[in-house]
Amino acid sequence: MTPITTTAERNYIDVWGVAKSFKGTQVMSNMNFRVGQGELVSLLGPSGCGKSTLLRIIAGLLDADEGAIVVDGRDITRMAAHKRNISVVFQNYALFPHLTVAENVAFGLRARGMAKQDTAAPVAEALELVRMSEFADRPISALSGGQQQRVAVARALVVGPDLLLLDEPFSALDRKLRETMQVELKALLRDRGITAIFVTHDQEEAMGVSDRIAVMSAGKIEQFAAPSTLYAQPSSPFVMDFVGLSTRLSGTVTAVSGDMATVNTVYGAITARAVAEVGASVLLGVRPELMSVGEGENTLHVPLEDVMVLGSKTVLHGRAEQGDRILCELSGIRSGLSRGQAVTLGWSIADTLIYEVAA
Repeated sequence: MTPITTTAERNYIDVWGVAKSFKGTQVMSNMNFRVGQGELVSLLGPSGCGKSTLLRIIAGLLDADEGAIVVDGRDITRMAAHKRNISVVFQNYALFPHLTVAENVAFGLRARGMAKQDTAAPVAEALELVRMSEFADRPISALSGGQQQRVAVARALVVGPDLLLLDEPFSALDRKLRETMQVELKALLRDRGITAIFVTHDQEEAMGVSDRIAVMSAGKIEQFAAPSTLYAQPSSPFVMDFVGLSTRLSGTVTAVSGDMATVNTVYGAITARAVAEVGASVLLGVRPELMSVGEGENTLHVPLEDVMVLGSKTVLHGRAEQGDRILCELSGIRSGLSRGQAVTLGWSIADTLIYEVAA
């Protein structure tokens, strides 16, 4: 396995060569995945990419066909789920409607054999952590979505897990509450020094809560890096498209001089820094906020398809050929730009991403 550098002091979770098939269809093979102690990591990808399967294998809810899983030096590959000391927060929270908030939080402690009278102190501490102390005697049905999410987190933390797994934990919340809960949960996990793995298909959510993100596709990790690295230096067109928006231009390399390649596109010649061969089919990318209206080292002359004023920014959609996409993001509200208007969009060579693709 190629070593993966973590941001933490040591590796805490090691997933080695894990494979999984369902009814003869392989959904994951030779999966290698490392997480450092205290890291907050997200598994990000579209539906069916294998992120929830990997999470469930780590939790012990699914058995791996091959490979090994080690957490804090313990080989847990064949260990029963209830013996792994791993807590899971599910998408639907899986709370018991017939129990009170405090009884829900105490459930894991009682399942581990703790006497009822001994659960009061740890339950009170867990509820205080998530600011739900005053709701201890309330029924679950009387809580809002955000409050139920806090209860689910308290129940997961009260048992002192070695690892916290969260499967789409914010998907049922509205946007404002989702953003609030992301900030609060990240701060809580940081304060407690808890290692956590999130599963999500929402790239903004992953960028907001994670130290590192594993972008997954078809049962494999395309790139595993810090959010800033994924955004600025995506390793493939898939990662570029899945983490943020970008201008995309198809073209062919027509000239190479040193580490500079000239690419012919339907909009004219574009220069990119790359090791490439003349005749190679490539895909060019530029993040929209790195483009501007006016001249640059690279330019596009295009009519505007749409102008979207979104308060803090104005997004320009250039008219593009099939398979291409032209986006430019300007800060603030910009007037004097309208659909059909011909504009020049410019950006620097250094901001041009380039990928070789099959012809």
